[in-house]
Amino acid sequence: MKQITLFFTLLFLLAVNENSFGQSGTPIPDGPYLGQKVPGLTPEVFAPGIVSTKDWEIEGVFAPNMKEFYFARYRGTYADAKTYVIQYVDGAWKESVIEPRKGEVFISADGNRMHLGNKYRDRTESGWSEKKSLGPFFEAYPIMRLTASKAGMYVFDEQEKIGTIRYSRIINGLRQKPQKFGDEINSGTWTAHPFIASDETYLIWDSEREGGFGGSDLYISFRQENGSWGRAINMGGTINSKHDDAFGSVTPDGKFFFFHRHLGEGKANIFWVDAQVIENLRSQE
Repeated sequence: MKQITLFFTLLFLLAVNENSFGQSGTPIPDGPYLGQKVPGLTPEVFAPGIVSTKDWEIEGVFAPNMKEFYFARYRGTYADAKTYVIQYVDGAWKESVIEPRKGEVFISADGNRMHLGNKYRDRTESGWSEKKSLGPFFEAYPIMRLTASKAGMYVFDEQEKIGTIRYSRIINGLRQKPQKFGDEINSGTWTAHPFIASDETYLIWDSEREGGFGGSDLYISFRQENGSWGRAINMGGTINSKHDDAFGSVTPDGKFFFFHRHLGEGKANIFWVDAQVIENLRSQE
């Protein structure tokens, strides 16, 4: 029995690079998605003990190369809010701190720009540039999250109780002044954290509305053939809970839907689920 136990221990150690450890000391297995077993149509905690712990982990997003996972961690063990990245480098996943949390990370479709509210960084040969302003169109807004489509359409929120989600397109090569979405999107309170699909076919955000499951729920609206936006569809009781469910996004490879859930008592975790849940909601349009 001891020989069998030793054999499997050695196999495990071979599968985990000596440098593949998170901040908590938990080993990070090799393989896609931080070596995690992929979920089905029921949300599961993402990377328990590696990303999701007993503390407060939120705002998880992958970069388009699927070799960088960004998230925020604070409260509890981590007194100061910071942004973290787990990168696949030299054959191993390695976790590091980017900076104090200032802005919610979203990586552009080409992987070369890190959006941080109304600021951004460009990718350089040595990492990321200093923060730059998106320009006067955006400086007036207290943006928490800004996401962008492949065509460069910006969608962003405001840090306020009511919350307003706006968009800005590029037309004839020129960035347009932000416009509000209609009441389909901008209703309820705490309307925030939008995610625009890369091809602009749907929009996901969170809000407190009548008929919800508890706190903030995740909603989706599908783009119609005439260019308008369909009604807000609650993403349902499998995704939403009695707690605050927020910050939804789809991985750049289109396979998984990520979001985070506030669990009370100073705890929040990042969850993931098969992105088929989005296609299943189209029948409710």
